[in-house]
Amino acid sequence: MLPDVPEEHRDILRSQGCILREIEPIYPPENQIQFAMAYYVINYSKLRIWDFEEYSKMMYLDADIQVFENIDHLFDEADGYFYAVMDCFCEKTWSHSPQYSIGYCQQCPKKVTWPSEMGSPPPLYFNAGMFVFEPSKLTYESLLQTLQASTPTPFAEQDFLNMFFNHIYKPIPPTYNLVLAMLWRHPENVEFDKVKVVHYCAAGSKPWRYTGKEANMEREDIKMLVAKWWDVYNDESLDFKANDDTVPEDDTFSRSSSIMATLPEPSVSYVPAPSAA
Repeated sequence: MLPDVPEEHRDILRSQGCILREIEPIYPPENQIQFAMAYYVINYSKLRIWDFEEYSKMMYLDADIQVFENIDHLFDEADGYFYAVMDCFCEKTWSHSPQYSIGYCQQCPKKVTWPSEMGSPPPLYFNAGMFVFEPSKLTYESLLQTLQASTPTPFAEQDFLNMFFNHIYKPIPPTYNLVLAMLWRHPENVEFDKVKVVHYCAAGSKPWRYTGKEANMEREDIKMLVAKWWDVYNDESLDFKANDDTVPEDDTFSRSSSIMATLPEPSVSYVPAPSAA
């Protein structure tokens, strides 16, 4: 966490069994701040986690993510790779990109093909809200050195990490990081009842300030996911309990079936929105 996190917030995290590590912020070269969102400037601080060498493998999750099912098995994936879910280029936040301008999205590359006159298709691009990585002092120092020689781009550290780990990136299914735009852009790629991780990153989808007035936020599946976030938040049985002998070993947060599978099927017709442009 950054130094400006209030002590009362730290106390809440400690009460939930969190191990706190304070880090210093990392800024892009020359303090450039021309990003898709102004607050992205602080996101480079994420690079500090590669210095946590006391762990052999870690999983990063954005604060607007909710995990509905144990995903520890991702730690068993082969070493030496960077695991994350492919992003979608169809939302207006990508309007600066060539993918958006021609209507191309890696989620459905055959729908609008990459023009041959533009050269080879761009490499696969992941969403950096969730990923599995291996801390390393050598990688950490290389990240910082490379950053100082790089020109900041609209999606800040996400663009940077995609560039840096392009050669070892391995895609994992959208069920491990459901970016909500996938529900209306690429419903054919979403197995709703198998979703394990939901990323509330679409405009208006943050459960703690949800109004339902923004675009696509009136959808029944979105309302359901917002309600599920609050169900988990308010469920005191999920609170951390030190020395709790009532939870069997290897059964932390296990269920006979996925939490998502217990939800009623959304009463909504999935009509894909136009791709990108």
